[in-house]
Amino acid sequence: MAASVDTPPAAVAVPADNDKVNPADFKGSVRTDDKLPSKELIKRTADLPILDREGKKHAFKSLYEDFTGRTLVIFVRHFFCGNCQEYLRILSEAVPLELLAKAETPTRIMVVGCGDPALIDMYLEVSSCAYPVYADPTRRLYEEFGMVSTLALGPPPKYMKHTNMWASSWKSFVDGLKQIPSGLWLKSGDKRQVGGEFLFENPGNGVDISVSWCHRMKNTRDHTETDDMQKMLGLDKFVAEAGAKDATTTPAAAS
Repeated sequence: MAASVDTPPAAVAVPADNDKVNPADFKGSVRTDDKLPSKELIKRTADLPILDREGKKHAFKSLYEDFTGRTLVIFVRHFFCGNCQEYLRILSEAVPLELLAKAETPTRIMVVGCGDPALIDMYLEVSSCAYPVYADPTRRLYEEFGMVSTLALGPPPKYMKHTNMWASSWKSFVDGLKQIPSGLWLKSGDKRQVGGEFLFENPGNGVDISVSWCHRMKNTRDHTETDDMQKMLGLDKFVAEAGAKDATTTPAAAS
């Protein structure tokens, strides 16, 4: 019998306290897949709590249910992760709010991390993130949606072209040190938890909400590249048009 799309193989669903499948010293990338969550899973997780920057509880479904169109939910690692901070900084430049506004289908982006919500303001500042950020300290959503745990780095991604592993690690360390006085330096979230990206579709008119595309990270740097994200959201044509316009106006401006 075929496995349900919302029930990953045993080697895929790795709870936070289970190190047997993908241990901390796992080499390479972990075993996971990009099977779409079923509608049953979406309904089952709809009322799971997420926390805003003030620590107030909201149902997970509040990220996508009250918005007719598409909601891209990006699950990141712990709030001190320099890799995810860099990804959100680059993505915010590649897919700014004014570009999102051009999408043929109304589209917005939300971010969920696995640390204490008291760190959200810090996270928004250091990552220059253009999108709202919420917290799931229980990591229940990560588990339900099949996101795994690993410390494997994987190959260097394109989005980290302006930094490197050592700079990212040092930044993460410094971010933690700054939070010692507040008592939050040990509350950034599980260091082994990785995330992913899920595109929720809400057609409205009583039609069931679905996930039309998703990507689960296979290592700590395996977020979807920003140019791939532009293409997936149908925004690459606007980027190309802007580039062509710049190419034609630059010589005139120079003269």
